[in-house]
Amino acid sequence: MPAFADASDAALVVGIGRYNKDALAEAFHRHAGPAFRLAERLLRDDQRAQDVVQEVFLLLWTHPERFDPDRGSLRSWVLMKSHGRAVDLVRAESTRRRREENDLAEATMLTYDLEREVMDLVAAERVQEAVDALPHSERSAITLAYFGGHSYRDVAVMLGQPEGTVKSRIRSGLTSMRVHLRDLGNNTSNSGNSGSASASGSSTNSSARKSTLGVES
Repeated sequence: MPAFADASDAALVVGIGRYNKDALAEAFHRHAGPAFRLAERLLRDDQRAQDVVQEVFLLLWTHPERFDPDRGSLRSWVLMKSHGRAVDLVRAESTRRRREENDLAEATMLTYDLEREVMDLVAAERVQEAVDALPHSERSAITLAYFGGHSYRDVAVMLGQPEGTVKSRIRSGLTSMRVHLRDLGNNTSNSGNSGSASASGSSTNSSARKSTLGVES
């Protein structure tokens, strides 16, 4: 029979204080199981629960004076320490996940803002190209109305022209701009397709040349 099998918990702690490994082994045998089940229930992770139990018994081994028999049993002390350590790990994990989620959200928003800024710049350049392509009379009216924020009546006064004429020129200019912007979009799309077609044609020609020369691909 082990030397400490019948010893009280208080006697075990005295033995641990004297660096008796048999006393520690007996304390572990008695109380590690309940401590593990408590930690595992909180952490839902066997390995981390085992780590918690080992930390608690290492604390008991290195600082047995922290156990006060007048304040409760050794099992209560072990369970209390295991519970506290497991809760610390749960909180640390929650904080880590929250920080990662915040970092991901910030990175996503930064990427979105950058893409939107690029798209806005491209759109602004295309709109400016469309405006510049208009006749002077239409360009002046649209610039004052849409970029200057003036009403049709104000634009008519500023240009010294009838309001009906101003409205007509604005409508005509906007129609021309829509056509211009649509053409720009089509040209961009065709340019991409042309690049793909050129690459494909180049590959085909290359293969044909190799075949003619008797070279294997």
